[in-house]
Amino acid sequence: MSRLLLQARPLRRAGFILCLLAACLVAGASVARADSTTTIADGVAIGSVDVGGMTAQQAKAAVKTAYYAPLTIRAGGKTVTVATWHFHVLADVDTAVQTALTAAPDTNVPLTPTLDPSAVQAWVATLAKKTQTAPIPGTVVVRNARPVLTHARAGRALRPTATDTLIEDAITTGTRSTIVAPLRKVPAKAAKPQPIIVIHRGLNRLFLYEGTRFVRSFPVATGQAIYPTPLGHFEIVVKELNPWWYPPTQDAWAKGLKPVPPGPGNPLGTRWMGLSAPGVGIHGTDEPWSIGHSESHGCIRMQVPSAEWLYRHVRVGTQVFIVAG
Repeated sequence: MSRLLLQARPLRRAGFILCLLAACLVAGASVARADSTTTIADGVAIGSVDVGGMTAQQAKAAVKTAYYAPLTIRAGGKTVTVATWHFHVLADVDTAVQTALTAAPDTNVPLTPTLDPSAVQAWVATLAKKTQTAPIPGTVVVRNARPVLTHARAGRALRPTATDTLIEDAITTGTRSTIVAPLRKVPAKAAKPQPIIVIHRGLNRLFLYEGTRFVRSFPVATGQAIYPTPLGHFEIVVKELNPWWYPPTQDAWAKGLKPVPPGPGNPLGTRWMGLSAPGVGIHGTDEPWSIGHSESHGCIRMQVPSAEWLYRHVRVGTQVFIVAG
């Protein structure tokens, strides 16, 4: 009889343990069901996201969607989209959601993502290079045989520091409205007044301007019909004081002629201003009677005193426009 009692006691103890385990499993299942269906109180927000009435799973999805969404940046006329992984963005969404589950109504649970500022700066620097436009300075061109000043046009450049700040703010606050990158104007340099020569071949006159301002005009001799002075846009490439004259060996008219040293009989006078047109220049002459006529072999002849005055007022690089007028 005592042996049977001893055997029954372990059996009752085992049954009690089994019942206890079963109760725990039921309770755990009930808790799990409650966690998956429990909603966050009304008016609760995580950072910039309203999660009131959401389950934990729904809240996580909404917050991640907001804080990991790509950013849109408009810089000038260009709009680009960039993913947040470029900036190594991380946000502790799980902890924020757990806090929100037990928060009182109308509570704001803070969420501050982390990012890599150097990655933001590097990306903005690349955007700045693609966005910038160089200024176009005003220049002087010749239209209808007169110099005209073209208008300068300012360039633009992105403000990198301000753009960095806007991107970082959008990431940390979870906002995703289009970011308008601030730009600054890059002023164009004003055209500096420089000497410009305009030669009217048909009138046999040379006009000197300082920018668009008329300075002085001179009668000149230009090329004969068989050796016309070329039309076009050239520049002075060399200046020589008391030059030698060397016969152009390629021209039949100079066959047999010898070089002439500086002096009264030099065909170039006392000054030579060679143009970028091969073999053509502006110079004095030992044939003053030819001035005002088409008598040269392509060059522009001036009276010696006039050539000396012009020589002092122009430089290598001076623009020369020869027109038919």
